[in-house]
Amino acid sequence: MQQSRLPLSGAALKNVACLTMFIDHFFAIPFEVYIQKCWEAGQDVQGLLTVQAAGRAVGRVAFVLFAFLLAEGFVYTRSRSRYIMRLWLFALLSELPFDLAFMGGALEFEHQNVFFTLALGMCVLTAWEGAGRRARELRGTAGASPGRAARARIWLFRLAQPVALLAGCAAAYLLRADYQHLGVLLIFVFYILRNRPVWERFLPAACVLYLGKFSMAWLDNVTKWDYSYTAGELLQFSLSEMYGLAAFVPIALYNGTKGRQLPKWFFYAFYPAHLLLLYAVTVLLFGATMRVG
Repeated sequence: MQQSRLPLSGAALKNVACLTMFIDHFFAIPFEVYIQKCWEAGQDVQGLLTVQAAGRAVGRVAFVLFAFLLAEGFVYTRSRSRYIMRLWLFALLSELPFDLAFMGGALEFEHQNVFFTLALGMCVLTAWEGAGRRARELRGTAGASPGRAARARIWLFRLAQPVALLAGCAAAYLLRADYQHLGVLLIFVFYILRNRPVWERFLPAACVLYLGKFSMAWLDNVTKWDYSYTAGELLQFSLSEMYGLAAFVPIALYNGTKGRQLPKWFFYAFYPAHLLLLYAVTVLLFGATMRVG
């Protein structure tokens, strides 16, 4: 009853996520090129950089909300297989707009769009729950004193759960998907703590955001010979992701209902469509985009 009195539905959270994502990408694509043009013209761009930092800080909210909504959708969807197929379909469809907007060219493989992260997260949750369900079924069938073979099978299914999580994180990192392993871990945290109060989910999410971003930067130090962070830059870079914790304000106001919303295909198509729009605006205004991914 208390939850039902809260004001925000799932549809409202989607709207907030799309809006903050658009703000983030506006400052990451056309505004970034505008700053570059001003700098090349010899203008002072410090004020513009401050505005850009504020805009991108707002944008950190978007992925936290999408991770939360994906975990909710996993629990309530009618068909997980169709959900996964939609995510992979739009991962492929969004790659060209993503490459054009962020990489300045087509078919770049240095960085993949966020749908890859969401799809991998969904696959991890499916594997985790499936292995856990199978282990419980075997435990129930075996009775109070399972034999050695039954115990081994139960143990293997239990082991498959963390293996699936690690595999999903590794795949996100190797694909260079947006948010990489941080994204998969955040989706998992929202799923595994879905029945806990919001305040109990805050600290684990904060740890994932900070440590995930830190590890991404540290791995860049290790694997990219032509690029490195100092200790201070590592700290600052990791803290920048903590602005996403502001997403817990709308999450705390979520009432658990679906709400009145546009067709699901609209929200899937919004991602590639808004990237194409921002790319087109940038080309029309400045004649080119930049590699900002």
